[in-house]
Parts: sequence; structure tokens; C-alpha cells
Amino acid sequence: MPIRQSKLLSWLPALNYQVWVLAVGRLLSQTGSGFTLFYAPIFFVNQVGLSATQVGVGLGSASISGVVGRLLGGSFADSLFWGRRRTLLLSAIVSAIASIVLAISHDFLVFVAGNLLMGLGIGLYWPANEAMVADLTTPAQRNEAFALTRLSDSLGLGLGVVLGGLLVGTTGAYRALFVIDAISFVVLFAVVYWAIAESHKPTGDHKAIRDWQQALRDRRLLTYAVANVLFTTYLMQINSTMPLYFTNFLSNLPTGFSPPTLSALFTWHMVVAVVCQLPAVQVLNRFSRAQGLILSAILWGAGFGLVWVTGVVSSHHLLWAILALGMLALATVAYMPSASSITVEMAPESLRGVYLAVNSQCWAIGAFIGPPLGGWALDQSTPVAHGLWIGLAFSVGITILVLQRLDRMMQQLKQ
Repeated sequence: MPIRQSKLLSWLPALNYQVWVLAVGRLLSQTGSGFTLFYAPIFFVNQVGLSATQVGVGLGSASISGVVGRLLGGSFADSLFWGRRRTLLLSAIVSAIASIVLAISHDFLVFVAGNLLMGLGIGLYWPANEAMVADLTTPAQRNEAFALTRLSDSLGLGLGVVLGGLLVGTTGAYRALFVIDAISFVVLFAVVYWAIAESHKPTGDHKAIRDWQQALRDRRLLTYAVANVLFTTYLMQINSTMPLYFTNFLSNLPTGFSPPTLSALFTWHMVVAVVCQLPAVQVLNRFSRAQGLILSAILWGAGFGLVWVTGVVSSHHLLWAILALGMLALATVAYMPSASSITVEMAPESLRGVYLAVNSQCWAIGAFIGPPLGGWALDQSTPVAHGLWIGLAFSVGITILVLQRLDRMMQQLKQ
């Protein structure tokens, strides 16, 4: 029996136990987020009565406070007083409060307030979490460690979407989803408080402004940030724009996909991401980090093309949607570990928090661009709504050119 168990677990990466604890905590909190992130646009448009543009602006407003959160999160993570652990605890508290505000929201202003708080909480979380993962791993382990983190992210989000779909389908209680999300952040707080020790050992007196100035003078980091903003804009379309598009804009299917069908589709997306995430690391390790991101960009372009096909075909919408979400899952799988690993590769050890905060700021910018862009397109004519996906597919060419430049810069540095 022990031999069988050993063989069964042999494919799992050998990582510090705290990396696994962080992954479990993230899985639990993302399960709660999956309850809300996917269904919030549908609920606030079709039941609360906000327009798609208002919902897009509201979701995008999280990026405003997200910028502040990431600035603070990066500096806090590298500081002597806060460190990684306290910053994670603060993030969980702010995010739980944000979920409660969204649960009681009945108008646009309160909806925006909840999203502003959520953006702050998320902004505080990511630099500290990824800096801690980097602290606890060797360079050879980092692709696997970040893949595990993102695997937990995808699995939790997918489980939340599935369970949320079941809850909404049987009870119609959309607001309960936000309460469950708040509880999940309380659980995350407890996991970090009881099971995680501080991993950061400051080597000097950090000055926040000086640290950020040093990071922003790194041409490699700035070049990467351009591509990463495009990637995060792509990611936002999956959760903020695609659900409403699949509900309201499928040709010859006026009512679109039902909530159970949407839930099943995003379950498929989750399954592909979960099954492929760790095996994909073995493939990605054969390439440079930038080349791994180029592969991701190609997959994003193909995925957006398939979403467009799903919307305009006269039949077999479900088949095309399955292909589209499968392709986008592979694109996400290729993107996630490479993005964090290349940032740590560029960062001086003493500035990991700040560099990873810059990486995370790209998510804030993508969240600012993505939902309003998608919401605006869906508020226009049907051809514009369909054309959004073609435009996104063509934009991948720009992303690839930027990443090719970054790859040359990284190779020159190693010579």
C-alpha cells in the first residue's frame, strides 16, 4: 500500500509544505470568488437593472483601488514591519468586507464601492503571495510552484462557478453567492494565521519610493509589462464579458445558453486547466519564459477566433463554445506560471515584492481596460459585439512582437 501511494504521489512537485498550504488557502478563497465573479454581470444586468456598461465600469473600478493595493502590497511585502504574512492577512480582511458590501448592493454606487474594496484586497494579496512562493522555492522549482498556485486558482474558481450555477439554478439566490464569498475570505485568513510563518528576511532599510524607482528603470520589466497588460485584458474577457455574450448574443439562439449550460461550459474550462496545468510545466521548461508566453499568445488568438465562431454560426453553438473554452484554458495554462517566473527571474532578491507588484499592476490595468471594453461592445450593435473577439484575436500579433523583443533582451543579459 505505501508503494502504491508513493507511485500515486510521485508526479506531484516536491515543494515546501507552506507552498501547499498557500495553494489550499487560495483554492478555498477562489471557490468563493467563483460564486460571484462569473454570475455578477448576469445578476446586476438582468435582475438589479444596471446596464452592461455600468456593470463593466463597476467591475473595472476595482482596478483603481487595485493600483493602490498593489503599490502598498509590494512595499508592505518587502518591509520589515508588514512582511508577506501580515500583508496576506490584511488582504483577507479587506476582501471579506468587500463581499459583504456587494451582497447588500442595490444600486450603481454601492456596487462600485464593493468593487473598489475588492480591488484593494486583491491588490494587497498577489505581490505578498507570489513573493512568499518565490522565497520558499529554488529557481528550478518556481515554474512548478507558480503552476500549483495558479492550478489552485483555476480549480477554486471553477468549483465556485459550478456550485454557484447549482445554487442559482435551484434557488435563484444570487445575493447568497456574495455571502459565501465573504466566508471564503475568512477561511483564507484563518489558514494564513494558523499555518503560515513569515518567509521574508529583509537585508536592508527599504525605502518604498526608491525601490519602485529602481524597478521602473528596468527596461526588461517595462517591456514585459506591455505584453502582460494585453494578457490580463484577455483574461478579463473570460469572466466579465463572455458569460453575458453567451447569454445574449448567439445567432439563431435568442435566449442564449442557460445558467446550467454556462456552468457546464466553464466546468469544462476548469477541467482542461486543472488537468493540463502541471503537465504543461514540463513542456514550458524546455523554452525560455518569454517563449512560453509567446506560445500562450498564439493560443489566446485561436481561442478568441473560436469565440467569434460560436457567436456567428447558425447551429452547433455548444460545440464551438466547448472548443473555444478548451483553447482559452490552454492559453491560460501556458500564461500563468511563465508570467510569475519571468518576473522573479528579473527581480533582485531584495525587491521581489515590488517587482511582483509591478507584475500584479498589469492585472489592475487589464481589469480597468477589459470589463469596460467588453461591456461597451455588448451595449452596441450585434456586429460590434461579435467583432470584439476578432479584434482581440488580431491584437495577439502585437503581444507576440513585444515578447520577441523581451526574449532578445533576456538572452543578451545572460551572455
